[in-house]
Amino acid sequence: MDRKLKDLVIENSDTIVKMWLEEISKSRQNDYTSTISEELFESTNREFVNVIFASVEKQGITTALEDFSERLVNLGWPLSYLTDGLQSFRRVTINYILSEQNQVGTDYFSEVLQAVDNWVDPIINKLVNEYSGSWEHIVSLQRVALQELSAPLIPVMENITVMPLIGTIDTERAKLIMENLLDGVIKHNAEVVLIDITGVPVVDTMVAHHIIQAAEAVRLIGSTCILVGIRPEIAQTIVNLGIDLSKFPTKSSLRKGFQSALELTNRKIVNTADSHENDIERLVDSLDGE
Repeated sequence: MDRKLKDLVIENSDTIVKMWLEEISKSRQNDYTSTISEELFESTNREFVNVIFASVEKQGITTALEDFSERLVNLGWPLSYLTDGLQSFRRVTINYILSEQNQVGTDYFSEVLQAVDNWVDPIINKLVNEYSGSWEHIVSLQRVALQELSAPLIPVMENITVMPLIGTIDTERAKLIMENLLDGVIKHNAEVVLIDITGVPVVDTMVAHHIIQAAEAVRLIGSTCILVGIRPEIAQTIVNLGIDLSKFPTKSSLRKGFQSALELTNRKIVNTADSHENDIERLVDSLDGE
């Protein structure tokens, strides 16, 4: 029976494809595909239904189906496009097979449902697995990229580096901060590291503990850590929590922290405009003396 039904569907594939395309087009105005160009939508649907028939005819999953699903993932099409399309194919195919019979008994109806399910369900399962694997891979790559950006160490001058922190600091990120700090200090030969917490919304006991640990680790390898960006509300929270930050310098802004870093590395900011004015005054005085 299954072979006969399959032959019937394949022999009349043009009719079933037409019915399927009509059903897909009806739902387009109210779903995510309404923003897709008509040409792309139609070409994708044509390719999709051809892939479905190829899978049904060959009694299994084809490489064309895998390639098609991977391409849709890369284009950002949702999984629901594939699952909705296959459910529509299931309904259209069942309706067509039943319409070819004058009388449909219960046994025949059950056989048709079972046969079509055997064609469609493996395809759905394969597509869901393909999508899940692809999205997990994409998410893992994005997570790595975010981790690299979550604790950057930026060399701003010789022997001075800055680590700007933005967002919430959890245990996993604190570990990454520690690793980047230690690696960066050695790599850039940094004598002073500025940890800027201006973009950290909340500094609680756990966050402060992680920062203190990082600063202590930097001190142990011979560098100085300055905590900058302590806003008034953060300072009040630190005091109320009884957190001891006396072991390393703190500054309210990155600018003040950078000035301290210059002093610690035996440098200072010189106003060249004042220097030029003094030179001019000395030159005028010398001329008056003559």
